[in-house]
Amino acid sequence: MAKRLGMVIDLARCVGCHTCAIACKLENNEPLGMFWNRIQTIGSTGFREMDTPEGEYPELSMQHLPVTCQHCENPACVKVCPVGATYKRAEDGVVLVNWDICIGCRYCMVACPYGVRVFNWRDPQQIPNFQVGSADVPVRPRGVVEKCTFCVHRIDKGLDPACMVLCPGRARFWGDLNDPDSQVSRMIAERGGYQLLPEVGTNPSCYYLPPRRKGLSVESK
Repeated sequence: MAKRLGMVIDLARCVGCHTCAIACKLENNEPLGMFWNRIQTIGSTGFREMDTPEGEYPELSMQHLPVTCQHCENPACVKVCPVGATYKRAEDGVVLVNWDICIGCRYCMVACPYGVRVFNWRDPQQIPNFQVGSADVPVRPRGVVEKCTFCVHRIDKGLDPACMVLCPGRARFWGDLNDPDSQVSRMIAERGGYQLLPEVGTNPSCYYLPPRRKGLSVESK
């Protein structure tokens, strides 16, 4: 059986510090105004807003929700791409965009139920005004869709994604979802891991562990 690489995010450990978003941005040379990883909040409209409390005043609560490309097993974005620029790797299920083929039609952005893709309308602007990330990350041409790649340039070398490595709360876990004995599979089974928008049938490869309200005890890597 082929691997199905995926990520588990433990919401009991996430403190909403945005380190994962900044790590992703720097590692992948994302220009100003663009983020492949974002920290949204549970209870916000379609989980797509930041720092938005849930409930009614004065009974309010706020739980952060890191959101990125879900690398779905049944990706809607792949189905609608007219030129095959968006594709899923057979060997591990990672969903990628071939920026040399992408024509910028943005059909994939419309099809994605998670709103996790961005479009680079103009030449990249950065501070400082030069590339600061990995030399292994391709420079994207203007007018293409960009998104999380699970740091494919790192995982192909046996390394973990940058967002996972730099998370100060150690809230992210990485492994083979098709292996029932892997750490991620065991955590999903033991902690009741769930997916975003399961009703749309995409079967995401990102799972979330619910926060523990009492007796916090979290497995470490």
